[in-house]
Amino acid sequence: MYCSKCGANLEEGKAFCSACGLPVAGYSLGQPGAAGSATPGVLPGATAVYPPAAALQPMMAYAGFWLRLVASIIDGVILSIPLLPVFLLIFLGTFRNMQDLQNLQDPTTLWTIIGPKILALLIVSAIASWLYWGLLESSAWQATLGKKALGLIVTDLEGRRVTFARASGRFWAGRGVSSIPYLGGTYFLVDCICVGFTAKKQAVHDMIASCLVLRRL
Repeated sequence: MYCSKCGANLEEGKAFCSACGLPVAGYSLGQPGAAGSATPGVLPGATAVYPPAAALQPMMAYAGFWLRLVASIIDGVILSIPLLPVFLLIFLGTFRNMQDLQNLQDPTTLWTIIGPKILALLIVSAIASWLYWGLLESSAWQATLGKKALGLIVTDLEGRRVTFARASGRFWAGRGVSSIPYLGGTYFLVDCICVGFTAKKQAVHDMIASCLVLRRL
């Protein structure tokens, strides 16, 4: 049996969908208890009424710009910890030969030596950031460590947990595009401004991925 709203698999006898919290079609909350039912506080044959699943969920609101900014700073600090050894490993030889590099007069030769190392660091950083945001926001936490510390979660437009594919799309539509030279800075500015002015506090990358960032009240 499947939920008519979100398509989630339903357990037998459940009045509400455990994924979206909506009532199951064709199920009455006033169904009489089965004979011999051992439901605490309900006499055999009496009507058992259960509160809607939505009423059991914590109250949520849209997360604003400043909360999301602080969460992003926390995430950046956390992510820099494992990336620092990678940086040192990539540039260790460069540091040892720093005196020789300073004596180079040709910028092209200098870029030939340092450029591949910078590119390697950017690729490693991009992959690590993608996996960090994508895996954590699509996990049971629905949040990175920074968001979790501030009581924020990422959901789809129906308030459900997002898939890794959707979380990845959200990441590349935000931080991915923002890293593009020249265009990225302008995009990042517009992306941030949208959080303060859209009705659901959505950035551009939230709207592209059809996601919401919510906070617990």
